[in-house]
Amino acid sequence: MHSTEPNKISIDEYISRFPKDIQLILVKFRQVIKKSAPKAIETISYGIPTFDINGKHLVFFAAFKKHIGFFPTPSVIDNFKDELSEYKTSKGTIQFPLDKPIPFDLIKKIVKYRVEENESK
Repeated sequence: MHSTEPNKISIDEYISRFPKDIQLILVKFRQVIKKSAPKAIETISYGIPTFDINGKHLVFFAAFKKHIGFFPTPSVIDNFKDELSEYKTSKGTIQFPLDKPIPFDLIKKIVKYRVEENESK
């Protein structure tokens, strides 16, 4: 997955930039997305790990100092608002704090929802 673009990194390179404990979370995040959206293509967009289907962005994720940012589009925030109530959200973003367990089952549901949403358009 190496690109010839000089500023383009791979998801592996992105993950390797973080401390080991964060790397483990990012690797698990990636695995859950890949398993939930097996047709998705991995890329880097906006400098962060991105999964695309049918030429459109499906979801993005990124590590920050105190949280993992998950970017699944505004429709997800609306559709999963009850399940996301304990997390900080904005228009198309969910923040999963690093001092709490990451809800990988919820992430799986969100990714599958995005796949269905993408394929129905």
